[in-house]
Formats: sequence, C-alpha cells, structure tokens
Amino acid sequence: MYRIRFHGRGGQGIKTASRILGTAFFIEGYEVQDAPRYGAERRGAPIFAFVRAAKKRLLERGIIQHPDLIAVADDSLVSVPAAGVVAGADQHSVLLINSHTDADTWRSRLNYPGGIVTLPAAEEVEDRAELPYVSAACAGASARLVGRISGAALEQAIREELAQLGGQIVRRNLEVAMHAYEFMDDYAGMVSERAAVSAEDWRNPGWIDLALEQADVSAPTIHAGLTSELMPTGLWRTMRPVVDYERCNRCWWVCSTFCPDVAIDIDDAGYPQIDYEHCKGCLICVAQCPPHAIQAIPEHQAQTGDNR
Repeated sequence: MYRIRFHGRGGQGIKTASRILGTAFFIEGYEVQDAPRYGAERRGAPIFAFVRAAKKRLLERGIIQHPDLIAVADDSLVSVPAAGVVAGADQHSVLLINSHTDADTWRSRLNYPGGIVTLPAAEEVEDRAELPYVSAACAGASARLVGRISGAALEQAIREELAQLGGQIVRRNLEVAMHAYEFMDDYAGMVSERAAVSAEDWRNPGWIDLALEQADVSAPTIHAGLTSELMPTGLWRTMRPVVDYERCNRCWWVCSTFCPDVAIDIDDAGYPQIDYEHCKGCLICVAQCPPHAIQAIPEHQAQTGDNR
C-alpha cells in the first residue's frame, strides 16, 4: 500500500492535490482513499490531506502515521510544530518540498533520516496562501516519484477534477503538473510501498500508569475565550491586520465583536489592540471596519518593520 501525505496552508489547494493524485491512482487500477483533514481553521492555517492506494481492498482507516511520501507545498510550514510535517517519518519516508532551498540544506537543517527531493518553488507572492498552481505541481511531482502513474493518467485526473473551473485554468494546471512530473524523471519510483506490519510482530505500547487526581485539579474549567494562550496561532497568519489609529473612530464594538478568536482588546482610550500571538489573520476585522482603518499587509513585510 502507498501512503502519501500532503501538507500545505488553507487556500493552496492541498485537498485538490490529494484528489488529483487519488484519481490518477484510480485510473491506473488502484483502490484509493483520499481525504483532507482540517478543523474550523481558515485561509493560511496548516492543513494536510492524505492518499492511500493499493491493488487490494483497503481496510486501513484514519490519518497516515508513517507515510511513504510527504509532499510539502509550503516550506514555511516545516518550522511550525502544529503542522506536523515530519511526524512519523523514518528512513523509508521520502520528503518532497516545494522550496527555493536545495535538498542538501534541508537535510542538514532537519537531520532527516530518509530521502529528500525539492521541487523549485514558483516566484514568491505576498500572500503565501496564493502560491500559484502549487497543488498541481505537488500532485504531478508525487505521481512521478511513485513511478506507477503514467502521464496520460495524470492528465486525465486533472481534467476530471478541475473540469468545472474552465478550460483556461485546466490547461494552466496541466502545464504546471506535467512540468513537475517531468522534472522528477530522475527520481521516478523513488517512493515504494511500505510493508504491512505483521500481527506477529505487533507490540503493545509501553503504558505509564498515572496517579488519579481530584477532578478540580485534573479537569480544567473554561470560563472565557483565549484560554489556549500557549498555542501561538499567530504562526498560521500569512497576512496581518494593522490599525491606522488616525482613521480609527473607536467603534471598537464592531471589530472586537466580529473577531472569531477574541484577539482584539480595547485600551483605556477606547482604541482596538490586536493580540498578534493569537490573531490567525482571517481579516474579518478588515472587512467589517466601517472607516476602513484596518488594512492587511503581508506577514513577512510586517516582521521586517515595513508597514507601507
């Protein structure tokens, strides 16, 4: 069985990449599962999707713990712990990264035990959630790395999955996918199926017995929002909302009420203050601000101090 995991951000088409690859496997005669996994997150948040493919009936379910291939659409996710990019990877797992950085550098940074292949990233864009056609590129490169999917099957899969988007978009995705497919010619078949774990070799996990505590100690009571202060969801942000206080009318009940994460507080003077540790960059406040005093700027631009 092939077990493949795609990692990216909301808006980059990771679900689409898994569907394209899954359909291509199906065309080649495989039994297939493909599905995304994400919660109530938003554009720019880390998500992943997985594909299982085998020539026999698929009985395995759930997330892929030990992937044969990990395809990363956005290399900025590698340093985000919540993304879990290399979770479960071992010597058998191949890591495909869409990046400007070469494979040797990534191998040194990660001390990665398996093989690493890089797909040259497209030109940088302000909003990383809009990396152009990155889903088609990852699907095409993954299809070639597996070595079991023909170019014709990949093309048919793209046409079927993207037909509703119109001919021009389908053609552009085909160009990108086939370029990535051909770029990986030297690595065709690098990804192999992982042998199933034998029931005879299965070992129970090592359990640790913990002493019981009173419920008022071990069970937290949540009285308000922002109780997950140790989870810096601001790392998910690709665009940052910035308040222009010269234009702000101090109608704080608008932006603070619409913020889904209660990440906007009000100072003593009545001006909104954004908690960037927990602001995920959904930009609802930008859309709702009556005097348009909140603008969105790229996160990397904000971190360099250039707010123009």
